[in-house]
Amino acid sequence: MEKSRLQKQRPVAIWLYIGVGMLIVQVLLGGITRLTGSGLSITEWQPLLGALPPMSEAAWQAAFDKYKEIAQFQYVNNHFTLSDFKSIYFWEWFHRDWARLMGVVFMIPFIYFVAKKKIDRSMIQPMIILFILGGLQGAIGWIMVQSGLNQEDLYVSHIRLAVHFISALVLLCYVFWFALKLSTANRQLLAVPRLRRFNLVLLGLLALQLIYGAFMAGLHAALNANTWPDINGMWWPVGMFTGSFLTDITHNPITIQFIHRGLAYLITILVIVWWWKAAEARENSLLRSVRYLPLLLVFLQVVLGVLTLLGSRVKIPITQAILHQGVGMLLLLSLIWTLFLSRNKAVRE
Repeated sequence: MEKSRLQKQRPVAIWLYIGVGMLIVQVLLGGITRLTGSGLSITEWQPLLGALPPMSEAAWQAAFDKYKEIAQFQYVNNHFTLSDFKSIYFWEWFHRDWARLMGVVFMIPFIYFVAKKKIDRSMIQPMIILFILGGLQGAIGWIMVQSGLNQEDLYVSHIRLAVHFISALVLLCYVFWFALKLSTANRQLLAVPRLRRFNLVLLGLLALQLIYGAFMAGLHAALNANTWPDINGMWWPVGMFTGSFLTDITHNPITIQFIHRGLAYLITILVIVWWWKAAEARENSLLRSVRYLPLLLVFLQVVLGVLTLLGSRVKIPITQAILHQGVGMLLLLSLIWTLFLSRNKAVRE
């Protein structure tokens, strides 16, 4: 019976896994958009007409003239030519168009699956939540961009950037969890409550770390200290606490980098401990087989973080930074997977 259920749900699960992949690409495109300073290049939100870039030289000039009205151009990029503007416009346009493509990839198969009755009653509520989260993410993205289209702000606030980033990760994890429910056999779900609680602690710490990763990217905080393992030659850097505690931990680049590094070390140690404890899982179980994945990813994530930091001399190296962000998302998904496999009770067939 369960085999039949999994076979029936397989097309929907594959569709959702494709969505997971596309969401990862979208978040990475968002990272490139931020690191290249491209996020405010498109000053209008046109869900349909904006799918195509300007199609004539006059249209390009009109878009450039609108960009010239905001503070970012006037105080940061006033040396830009039309060619320079086109280069930053591309990344924001690509980021928005990938979101449009995701909408198509989700909607058309959804209609097909409904027509073919491949979506049963148990999937309706999760599907509704999925579409609400997707729409909310688009709205948050536009509100974030709109907040920077003024005469005062040079860039979008790193706090708003973090909200946009974390909301994208919530959507990513939700789609991944939904896909796991449709593609995982009940016999692979183990009742290991202590390991599950440990997994939840790791996810909580990683969520905090990802927020600080968004702060790092938003403030380009790596440029303030690009040495390792010390921070500008110090273990307890000067200038970490200069004002109120809340302001320092959310706006001071040195404090943010110190916390980001400290969380990385703590998470690495705890993942090692979790990996060791996960060896107690039932032999031949999927959880025991995949327990190496978070361990490998956390070490790779630390290495990429160090390389990004050491390469941040004049500007942040985009390749290393995006790989660092990508592996961070894979680490998150690996812990979501192990959490799913260590559920307290198997779902009913």
